[in-house]
Amino acid sequence: MTHHEPLPPPDKRPPWRFIGITLALLVIATFCWRNRPGKWLPSLEGKTQLTQSVVVQRVESVAKLVTSETSVRDVVVYENKRFGSTKRSLMVVTGKILAGIDLAGAGDSANVRIDHAERSITVVLPPAKILAVTITDLKTYDESSGLLNPFRPADRDEIQRRVREQLEKTANELDILAHADSSAKELLRTLFTTDGYEVRVVRDLKPFNKPEG
Repeated sequence: MTHHEPLPPPDKRPPWRFIGITLALLVIATFCWRNRPGKWLPSLEGKTQLTQSVVVQRVESVAKLVTSETSVRDVVVYENKRFGSTKRSLMVVTGKILAGIDLAGAGDSANVRIDHAERSITVVLPPAKILAVTITDLKTYDESSGLLNPFRPADRDEIQRRVREQLEKTANELDILAHADSSAKELLRTLFTTDGYEVRVVRDLKPFNKPEG
């Protein structure tokens, strides 16, 4: 069985609309945090002294801001050979990629280190990753079964798996994760700099933990 339809080109345009929205959110968030009353304790020197809970709350807010949902479209080809017979399917798939920073356990104070004497904050920020892949449309443009190798339910499951892998690969090529990473770091530095703190963004706190005794 063979079915043919004109094949549209894959859509790999950078998500400029998302980038513009994200930048706008960063500006709004910075303004809100700077003018948010009652969330810090005044020190004896008249400087703003941040609390642990405020720092964690801001880190969580930043993670939510840099989470993005991007639509991607690509071509997926599935081919399987058995007993010298080949079955093949060519599809165009459209999906939504949810990417961002997963702060599982972000409420744990071990993820944030505040040094009030040095006016510095060290934040553990895991790298951005793809949080979810949703297939919104899948259209078959060419499909052929082999005489001794027909399509089976297991083939459909394998096609779904490959489609998700291809969408994730396409998203990585668009540098969605790199954008989320850089946006999060910049926003964190901006938020805490307004309070007079220097921010270190790290993957692990161990190098900054001082031994007791």
